[in-house]
Amino acid sequence: MEASEILKKIRKIEITTRALVNEVFSGEYHSMFKGHGLEFAEVREYQEGDSYKEIDWMVTARMGKPHIKKFNETRELNVFFLVDKSASSLYGTYNNIKSDIIAEITALLSFSALSNNDKVGLILFSDQIEQYSPPRKGKRNALKILRDILYYKSDNKGTKIEKATEFVWKISKKRSIIFIISDFYDEGYEHSLRILSRKHDVVAFRIVDPSEITIPDAGIMHMQDPETGKKITVNTSSKRFRENFHSYMNQQSLDLEKNFKKMKIDLLTIKTNEDYIPNLIKFFKNRVKRIRKG
Repeated sequence: MEASEILKKIRKIEITTRALVNEVFSGEYHSMFKGHGLEFAEVREYQEGDSYKEIDWMVTARMGKPHIKKFNETRELNVFFLVDKSASSLYGTYNNIKSDIIAEITALLSFSALSNNDKVGLILFSDQIEQYSPPRKGKRNALKILRDILYYKSDNKGTKIEKATEFVWKISKKRSIIFIISDFYDEGYEHSLRILSRKHDVVAFRIVDPSEITIPDAGIMHMQDPETGKKITVNTSSKRFRENFHSYMNQQSLDLEKNFKKMKIDLLTIKTNEDYIPNLIKFFKNRVKRIRKG
């Protein structure tokens, strides 16, 4: 992709995502991810609607009228994006390839984080750690992250989520928000991810193309795994083959969802041919409701 195309794409994503942040996501993000603690703000006289739990009884006794002590939430959370740059992230049979959707979601969440005074960092991974950008504030940093996701090309084709989770575990000294964005075509990462989720607030987005779930009737097809290079020839006109493939991939998805539920990590699957915004809003709202219930 030419530099001019990259800049044009970045600008388009920035305009779209900033509008969504202002209209929808900033408040949801704030509710979904709380700051580290509270700092004293003021003592003032009790007003109708205040919580009785906030009453400062010592000040109330001294002043002869109910007073409350108010605190402000301290934010400045570190937000890390663990972004899959393996060969399969460049796959797509519709208007968007997976990496395009990954870039848009990262931009949306980055601008939401920055609008809430959080710092944003990026870890690009394949079967190796490709690139690390420490958490920083500012629009320039968000745009750099977006550019890196769109522009960075890896020579490594495989996926090793475990390496990414172990890396962020080592560099993150305090509790952080960690978004893992991948198609999760990998094995053996569950243990390291479970350990990571005990220390940090981990959220996973799985990006898939519909053709990876359902194969159309297109006759004889020569297929190649983008990560391993393995080639096979299949007859997609065989109804039995298509049904078996669909059943197998559905089971893979169910197993993945089950594993993430066991790890108590929220997982949202996003398809490249769908408008992901409504599903993302619903996902955020459900998470906020669950957090408020305690």
